[in-house]
Amino acid sequence: MGMTMTQKILARAAGLDKVEAGQLIEGKLDLVLGNDITTPVAITEFEKAGLTQVFDRDRIAIVLDHSTPCKDIKSAQLCAQCRAFAQAHQITHFYDVGQMGVEHALIPEKGLAAPGEVIIGADSHTCTYGALGAFSTGVGSTDMAAGMATGLAWFKVPSAIKVELKGQLQPYVSGKDLVLHLIGMIGVDGALYQSLEFCGDGVASLEMDDRFTICNMAIEAGAKNGIFPVDDKAIAYLQGRVNRQYTAFAADPDAQYSREVVIDLSELRPTVALPHLPSNTRTVDEAAGMPIQQVVIGSCTNGRLKDLREAAAILRGKKVAGGVRCIVIPATQQIYLDAMAEGLIADFINAGAAVSTPTCGPCLGGHMGVLSDNEWAISTTNRNFVGRMGPTSSMIILASPAVAAASAVTGVVTDPANL
Repeated sequence: MGMTMTQKILARAAGLDKVEAGQLIEGKLDLVLGNDITTPVAITEFEKAGLTQVFDRDRIAIVLDHSTPCKDIKSAQLCAQCRAFAQAHQITHFYDVGQMGVEHALIPEKGLAAPGEVIIGADSHTCTYGALGAFSTGVGSTDMAAGMATGLAWFKVPSAIKVELKGQLQPYVSGKDLVLHLIGMIGVDGALYQSLEFCGDGVASLEMDDRFTICNMAIEAGAKNGIFPVDDKAIAYLQGRVNRQYTAFAADPDAQYSREVVIDLSELRPTVALPHLPSNTRTVDEAAGMPIQQVVIGSCTNGRLKDLREAAAILRGKKVAGGVRCIVIPATQQIYLDAMAEGLIADFINAGAAVSTPTCGPCLGGHMGVLSDNEWAISTTNRNFVGRMGPTSSMIILASPAVAAASAVTGVVTDPANL
């Protein structure tokens, strides 16, 4: 019996020739990641255990992104704790205000994720790096502390769901629409502790930014990780970013899957997720006309350059509707610079949008766009749980950058093809 992509990576990390679904292994880590919310908890546990050294200062990344620049005294204290730890242990990859970005956009951009690597992060959306053929998954802060000290982590080898993609996406349809469609198909626990393994001729038509979005939201179907094969587009992305050797793993022809799902990309429509679950999906046609008060375009899911280009193309020469707040958040400083160079930032400002420094901000109801009572937002973020962006009476609709931008212009959920 053969192995999936994920199983091959975990076998390498454990120093084993073969692993099977359900097997417990101890694997070597290539990167341990944390942010300004989760790292302080890990630091406290690290120090409480009497640990005094990290396993490798080059294989730890700390990104201050959730509430930076700091929004209040508590967030400032948490960031100060991270700064002190990073300085004490000479952490190579420490990203503070002015250098940081939303962590799951910054890590690939900086070349800290590569095919075949094992990455854990004290953030559930660490599964993003599967777009590069890595095994990456979210863990708790205690696991982060242990990983920083030992460079090791325990894993239960996941079984896998094979997601075969066919055809090509139509105009105004993106990776966000695909992953929302998939979550709507299988449910928020449809891939519980499994690997979502994408394959098929349709993969070649997906840009890297689409793949990052898809893997980012694997956790929203309960998956342990999401992963794509390493093809020419992935290799092109890695060039100039990753100069170390890496191994790209492919699934064996006789790999075992718990389920197989086939999606024809050409049949997908722009898709949204209504409150209060990412699986509560509708096509944009079914949700059209629902009024909104706020639009958020950004996050670790959809704050990359392709996302900003799609949104700017719709907002260019138009105005945000009266009574609507539109907030645009480039995911990294480099993306911000690239968007400026292309004139996208001017497009947003001229349309009446607010443009923020990179931050997670409104996604978790932190800052830069918290909702008030009974307000509705359409957002390119990844979760629309009760109270996620504000009071429990507020509502979040998840959407692609194109749908979010079109809705900003009209003030209601809108198909971008209809503008």
